[in-house]
This record gives sequence, C-alpha cells and structure tokens, in this order.
Amino acid sequence: MAAPELPVAARDLSDAEFRELDGLLADLPEPLMPMDVVMLDGYLCGVIVQPTLVGAERWLPPVFDIESRPPPEGDAGAERIRALVLRRHAALNRALLEDGWFDPLILEDDEDAAAAAGPADADSDAQLDAEGAAEPDPLAELAPISRPIAPWVTGFEAACMTFPGLFDSTDEAVMAALARLFRHLPADNDDEREIIAMLDKDLPLASLDEAIVELVAAVADIAELTQDERYRVETVRRDTPKVGRNDPCPCGSGKKYKLCHGAG
Repeated sequence: MAAPELPVAARDLSDAEFRELDGLLADLPEPLMPMDVVMLDGYLCGVIVQPTLVGAERWLPPVFDIESRPPPEGDAGAERIRALVLRRHAALNRALLEDGWFDPLILEDDEDAAAAAGPADADSDAQLDAEGAAEPDPLAELAPISRPIAPWVTGFEAACMTFPGLFDSTDEAVMAALARLFRHLPADNDDEREIIAMLDKDLPLASLDEAIVELVAAVADIAELTQDERYRVETVRRDTPKVGRNDPCPCGSGKKYKLCHGAG
C-alpha cells in the first residue's frame, strides 16, 4: 500500500521557534503539567508511527497536560503552542514518509557532556527532595550515552502508553525495534536488564552521535513496518448488486431505475 500524498510541505520549526515553544509550554498555568519540548518531540514520533492513524484531537490534549486537562479558553499562548506543535508533527510525518529519516530534538547540556566524558560524581547522580535530602537520580543507572536520549524516549513511550497499538503488536520486528529505543530508559525488571545487556553486546553504541543515528533508524523501521496497516483503506462491500440505470427499479414500481428512484 503506497503512502498517501501529503499536502504542501510544512515548514519545520527553527531553533528560535523550538525555544519559544519550550518557553510557552513551561509558562502554562498550574495545575497543568505539560510536556517539555524534548519529550514532546519523542511523543510526536510515537504518535506518528502507530499502526492506526491518531487524529490531532486525540493526541494534542496530553501535550498541554499529563491528565489531558485543557488550557484556559482564549489563551494566546495555548493557540501558539497548537500552531507550532502541529507544524512539527507535519514536518516529522513528512520526513518519515518521504525520506525514512528525521532529525530528533535531543539536547546535550553541560552535565550530560560531563557524564559522557567519564564517571559521574556521587553528588551529581542525586537530586534534592523538599527537605534538602539527596534522592537517587532515576537516570543514574543509565549509560552516559543514554542520559541525553532518555527524555526523548520517555516522550515516545508516553505516546505508546496513551495509544497502545504498538505495544499490542505481535510483529517481532516491531518489538525488536521498540527494544532498541527503550534500552535508553531505566530497566524495571530483570527481563528488561537482560534485553539491554544483549543489545549492548550485539549493538554497542560508541558515541552519542551513533546512539542518535540508531534511535532514528529504530523509529524509521517502526514507521515502515506499520505503514501498510496505518494507511490501509477498507474496501466497501455491497450486500446487494449495483442497480443499472436501465434495470427495473428495486422499489417494485415496474419502471426503469433511471425513470424512478434513479431520476435524481
């Protein structure tokens, strides 16, 4: 099944617009708990590669709030967020369909760079709770290369949990590609640790750039594996034969169809 033709190319966001979007999301009023721009980028890709098309009316609400609570009506910032997010979604969708590739938004800050350069300090692997006591950093167990990637993959995972079509897949190739992504998240059990260890052995990642290329390849593989199902067109089957214009009208009038119910 060929992919559908896309409308005129959507202009992707500039660096300045990504920064603007991140600021607008952060400025949404409480109690809303919006995504940040990196998590959003992974979430959009997770939405796009689902086995069934997900409409914007379904995937947009979690962008503004984890519980899908709406932003205030008439909020100019919320309208700008919608416009920027829809453009990024369209640009990612086009890139995957036409190029089989895309540029993910993954940030490497100074702390991540230091972690990639060598073992982290014990203090840097902890966060402070409300009373000032150190709490374990949930990303501390990750390999240094995975730490900058984890927020993006967290967004992708959020899409899969909200729209579980991929998680419900019985295609082993889809499951293998998902494992290549989720290796960048903390393992929850021994089975997941075993899968990560196997990937580290069979598909080692020598640098952050290499890890990002592999991440994009995994998403592109999922997009290709699910494309036929996502864009499948159901054939309409008639229960009764089609009536010709010169056939007797099925209403029983005795007239030809074109002179009866087919006259309109």
